[in-house]
Amino acid sequence: MAYGVLDNYNPKRLPLPEDGEGILVKGPRKIDVPDNPIIPFIEGDGVGPDIWKATYQVIDAAVKKAYGSKRKISWYEVYAGQKCFDKFGKWLIQDTLDAFSHYIVGIKGPLTTPIGGGFRSLNVTLRQILDLYACIRPVKYYEGVPSPMKEPHKIDMVIYRENTEDVYAGIEWKMGTPAARKLIDFLNNEMENETHRKISFDSGIGIKPISEFASKRIMEHAIWYASKFGRKSISIMHKGNIMKYTEGAFKNWCYEAAAAHPDLCITEEALYSQYAGKLPEGKILIKDRIADSMFQQIHTRPDEYDMIVTPNLNGDFISDAAVSLVGGLGIGPGSNIGDVVGIFEATHGTAPKYANMDKINPGSLILSGAMMLDYMEWTEAAELIRSGLIKAIANKTVTYDFARQMPGSTEIKCSEFGKKIVDNM
Repeated sequence: MAYGVLDNYNPKRLPLPEDGEGILVKGPRKIDVPDNPIIPFIEGDGVGPDIWKATYQVIDAAVKKAYGSKRKISWYEVYAGQKCFDKFGKWLIQDTLDAFSHYIVGIKGPLTTPIGGGFRSLNVTLRQILDLYACIRPVKYYEGVPSPMKEPHKIDMVIYRENTEDVYAGIEWKMGTPAARKLIDFLNNEMENETHRKISFDSGIGIKPISEFASKRIMEHAIWYASKFGRKSISIMHKGNIMKYTEGAFKNWCYEAAAAHPDLCITEEALYSQYAGKLPEGKILIKDRIADSMFQQIHTRPDEYDMIVTPNLNGDFISDAAVSLVGGLGIGPGSNIGDVVGIFEATHGTAPKYANMDKINPGSLILSGAMMLDYMEWTEAAELIRSGLIKAIANKTVTYDFARQMPGSTEIKCSEFGKKIVDNM
């Protein structure tokens, strides 16, 4: 039977799973999940094996507790990163890309970035090749987690980052190269007539593409998420007051995308001019904020921000800044989703100095696994994971990163934290 975006999957290097079925695609962001889905996973580098072992055991336990013997995940290991290089002599193989395209939903640990050539980043490569254009990072405070905030309980937001454009498109020219000089010559000639400014010849040059197509589809994706998961507002984060034709255009295109859904979306202007500041039931409020002010806003009035949609670089900055307020990357889940294919991942790095020490906090990948179950609409299992994690933290049985900041806590290993989550489901 054919599944997914790639109908026929014929791996050359990875044996096919012995059991399980593929997830069927019914339309954009509409999937049909069987009771025994095949889910590809990448173990990850550095601390990847430690956190993956804890994660899959938590996910399996949650599925079993929620559904008994009716549902079960068939895990299918695929490869990227150091383990892939050691096994196949390549950092990323086509079978892995094809597996994600065929089976639709997958999960991965952190990957090392190869030094010296080839891929600038394996994570970025996966997103770009599979067109996973929406990076989704929920940021939520769990009671008892150490935080620098006075009122961290007010933080419950989702960062929606466009994944394919902006400076991450990687279009750059090194200072002094013939191509850089040629481009500078061209730009200086153009700007001399228009702005009377010039670029110095000892400059490196980078291009920042922001397109109408990508801007509108990330906003469409964000509106889908807000509608599906009951979010009340979407804030467009941009620096359009300075970069008028890139980030300013991003803001305008996002508003245009929202205007195509008058049944769902209402602007901030309309909220006050027509509804006296009270959001009508079932509506999603659309507003925009300048990027630099957002960093202040998430500290001083975080409860006013339910979702933030933003270009690539802003999203990188604001998501890490936000998660630092609720315990750090060790507890920050994330996913990269396209029209249907979704890969759920740890948002932190490989932390090689902690590799094989059974020490690191597995919370990021475990909560990403809960996000994955939400995407599959196995919500009962997802809620069991979150409730188990919340209780483990409340009982102060935590890994070293939290224990050192929580008086009276008991420091436990990565694997033990996973078991505590299961025990507290």
